[in-house]
Amino acid sequence: MNTAHEGKTVPDATTAAIDVRGLQKAFGDNHVLRGIDLTVSRGSVFALLGSNGAGKTTTIRILATLEKPDAGSATVNGFDVVSGAERVRESISLTGQFAAVDEILTGRENLELIARLRHLPHPGRVAEAMLARFALTEAGGRATSTYSGGMRRRLDIAMSLIGDPAVIFLDEPTTGLDPEARQEVWRTVEQLARGGTTVLLTTQYLEEAERLADRIAILHRGAIIANGTLGELKALLPPAKPVYVEKQPTLEDIFLALVGEGAGEGDHR
Repeated sequence: MNTAHEGKTVPDATTAAIDVRGLQKAFGDNHVLRGIDLTVSRGSVFALLGSNGAGKTTTIRILATLEKPDAGSATVNGFDVVSGAERVRESISLTGQFAAVDEILTGRENLELIARLRHLPHPGRVAEAMLARFALTEAGGRATSTYSGGMRRRLDIAMSLIGDPAVIFLDEPTTGLDPEARQEVWRTVEQLARGGTTVLLTTQYLEEAERLADRIAILHRGAIIANGTLGELKALLPPAKPVYVEKQPTLEDIFLALVGEGAGEGDHR
């Protein structure tokens, strides 16, 4: 239910940030979504986990009003994705699988451009605040073509947050990133969660969902086959039997130990 506030229709704070019921989508004979249900609480991180072709990106595109569902319903921030598409777009931001930054512009100029497009006052101040928030102040005057993959992705997410959207969609945000850059993005998502932003994250990396998500749904061949907290999903399997083995470091542990997890923003690509 929506309530009136200062002449605008705003969502009731008690409603879910995202609510999906019986969502279906087909492209010709390819039934991508087969009636999925999911609910995302406000201020939480929800991971939609699945292999390539499972329907993750199609789900995001419907929730972001870029595609219309064939059947079922979905609301984002209290607004229907079909009848209230304009309201949904005012409430969200979408970060796709590849960073959508203008590599000719500097980081500061990219941020100022988005602030102007959102008709915000003082775009320069907005840009400076976002550069500081995402530890990019020193790199703000450089062309983004000189940024590392992790820096470019952080800038992309910073651009997505201009205007304080209630919900942000991150569609496989660490695809193609090296382990160090992936850690940077993970820290950024954790920062968003601490700030109260609702995040719907799609990924095919199990450790990403395990580290970041309050709840995880597993999407397989267009259907949700499991949905719950990490603890609830673990409870679906038989109790673990204690096995004593010598823990060996993973290759990622070795890589991060050698190069340093907290590499600075001035690193080269």
